[in-house]
Amino acid sequence: MGSWAKLKSSSWAYPTAVLSLYGFFANCRVAEPFLTPYLIGPHKNISGEVVTNYLFPIWTYSYLAFLFPVFLLTDFLRHKPLIVVQGLFLVTNYILLCFAPGLPAMIFLQINYAVVTSTEVAYFSYIYSVIPVENYQRATGYLRSAMLTGYTFGASLGQALVSLAGVDYFYINAITLGMVSMAFLISFWLPMPQRSLFFKGIKTEAVGSQSQQKGPLGVDVPEEPVVAGDEAGSGREKMEHNGSAGWCSWKNVATAGHLLWQSFRESYSSRDLIYWSVWWALATAGYVQVFNYTQLMWDHIEPSASSSIYNGGVEAVCSLVGAAAAFSVGHIKVTWAVWGELALGLFSAVGTGAVFLMALTSSIWACYAAYVIFKSCYMLLITITTFQIASNLSMQCYALTFGINTFVALSLQTIITVIVVDEAALGLDIVTQFIIYGSYYAVISVLFLIRGTYTACINQRKAEHTETKEQESSVVVISAERF
Repeated sequence: MGSWAKLKSSSWAYPTAVLSLYGFFANCRVAEPFLTPYLIGPHKNISGEVVTNYLFPIWTYSYLAFLFPVFLLTDFLRHKPLIVVQGLFLVTNYILLCFAPGLPAMIFLQINYAVVTSTEVAYFSYIYSVIPVENYQRATGYLRSAMLTGYTFGASLGQALVSLAGVDYFYINAITLGMVSMAFLISFWLPMPQRSLFFKGIKTEAVGSQSQQKGPLGVDVPEEPVVAGDEAGSGREKMEHNGSAGWCSWKNVATAGHLLWQSFRESYSSRDLIYWSVWWALATAGYVQVFNYTQLMWDHIEPSASSSIYNGGVEAVCSLVGAAAAFSVGHIKVTWAVWGELALGLFSAVGTGAVFLMALTSSIWACYAAYVIFKSCYMLLITITTFQIASNLSMQCYALTFGINTFVALSLQTIITVIVVDEAALGLDIVTQFIIYGSYYAVISVLFLIRGTYTACINQRKAEHTETKEQESSVVVISAERF
């Protein structure tokens, strides 16, 4: 009891522990690696063509529609309500998978899941509004580890249940429903943040704070006192009753808009940061497309109805290998400002080869191996990219950059889906789709190989020029000493 009270009184350990626990159960989706076999199997009896060219694109379009409004709403409502919503919609997602028959229910499922994915920004940004800045790095590491552990455990458990125990896919989804229900309950334990990243002045004016302090971007914002939820609510009502600026006044919205604009200018004022963001958006669009349709590719090479599948084991291996690759970034002594763009080009080229191998091979094991290579390369590079961007920006700017880059990536992915996948346009088969995805990644790798080579050469010349000047200075000093 004493340990629990001590944990709860901590300024950062309690919210980090609860959010990590939520992240573990929310990502422990035992059934996710087997979604496609479940949909095209006897339980839902939907054809592979309908899943590929009609059903999955609905998620992409819905995700794009929800993403930016949810990003603003997350900050406005101070994160926790959106995390609770995510948990609720995860529960709804697996209730639909377990008990709702027919194609219309699966269409609603895609829209429901788009809400889940669009609210991920609340999970990633919540912790920065409730803990001191000196604990950001440790908390981030714990949260990502919890997500990875949950996903790996879920995929491994699913594979063991399918391969060793012969458990039906329906019961795999029922187990996942129990896991995400636990995440939904845990979300209520999260403390409510007393501040947001952009709508800072809104809450503070509502409780009548008088002192002023400089905000993160040099804008005067009121100093925020620590107020309990009920007290804050009563204070807000009192201020509105007295005719003062309320929580949703135009003045406060304008202040938030000014902070957003200042953050946007700071985020994209550097040419180097723009290049990193361009890779983020381009590569993420291709990665999500491959991730979404890889189960259909596996089913094309070796149909799940007539053979054993190892989707869960492959996803677990991907998580472990990708985590090891991402973890190694923090221990490799490389000047990423010089060699980073070249690394983006080189590893994107490796990913390109992996996608082409997935498209052209007839061996399921070669396809599995190619997917592991592709996903590991992406996880390595996105870690480098986020580190480079975050290390040069304030947390407010990073949150906005995350939202904008993700929105651009999703917009590109939507364009690809409309042209390549949607049955209303080309509606290409899965093999042709992956050839196009490989070509898309090839373009990315060529662009960044050229850019990376140019950057490395320029920096090398600068280093040689500086070294020459230092040598000349040394010679002059020695000559002066002689005379």
